Amino acid sequence: MKTLFVLPLTLFILLLTGCASTATQDIKVNAEADPKARFSGYKTYAWLGSARIIADDEGVWEPPKFDADSELRFLIDTELRKRGMNEVSSQPDLLVAFALGIDMDALKLKQDPDTKVKSLENVPQGALVVILIDADTGFVIWVGTAEAEVKGKTDEATAKQRLKYAVHEMFKKLPTD
Repeated sequence: MKTLFVLPLTLFILLLTGCASTATQDIKVNAEADPKARFSGYKTYAWLGSARIIADDEGVWEPPKFDADSELRFLIDTELRKRGMNEVSSQPDLLVAFALGIDMDALKLKQDPDTKVKSLENVPQGALVVILIDADTGFVIWVGTAEAEVKGKTDEATAKQRLKYAVHEMFKKLPTD
């Protein structure tokens, strides 16, 4: 199985994109699919390894006691099941992986609305990447991404709302054939 390239691919995509703020309208979602993949033929899936996110010990972007990994896994399971897929422990049709990362040191050119002067400001960026892999070939057949600015501390309800929105919008872009 050709799944060894998945981690480098995930990290590459994560570096190219920049997920969290207080409202969902700032979340940019995109997805790309292999045009040759027949998505209606996939009926089962399994998780590829253990998905982890970067620890946030200071609670800046992940509320205390909120497990974003478990929440994301639940949301992705829900979306796949809506599409008639079931999780299995052996011989899946698809392998599923995700990564969530935050760059708290990201800089962005911002314009002062009064003076129109542009300056560099610290604007933390986050990204969520979900990848579906054909288990037989090991090829990535679909990648969904969500990105947004991180705007300080958030509560658990807002974090759940933002993750649910991002995952749901991504999977709306999953082809049905």
